[in-house]
Amino acid sequence: MTEREQVAEGFARNLFKHRRRAGLTQQELADRTGLHRTEISLLETCRRIPRIDTLIKVCDSLGVTPDQLLEEVEWLWDQQRFLFGRIR
Repeated sequence: MTEREQVAEGFARNLFKHRRRAGLTQQELADRTGLHRTEISLLETCRRIPRIDTLIKVCDSLGVTPDQLLEEVEWLWDQQRFLFGRIR
């Protein structure tokens, strides 16, 4: 799995968890963010990584912080790569 795929997977998992926790459907989240429902679906199925503005809209709509949606995704500066997994 590529680093990009790992980041997409981690974000998708967190987005799904927080959306369900908020009791929202994909359509309801789309309505709150101004995004199309298919965009939410693409994010939740690892087929898209959000732009910064999309990340902020989703966070605002779910009442979470960006680090909650990026939980378990870590940038390793010294190695110039992403690491997905439990952050210590």
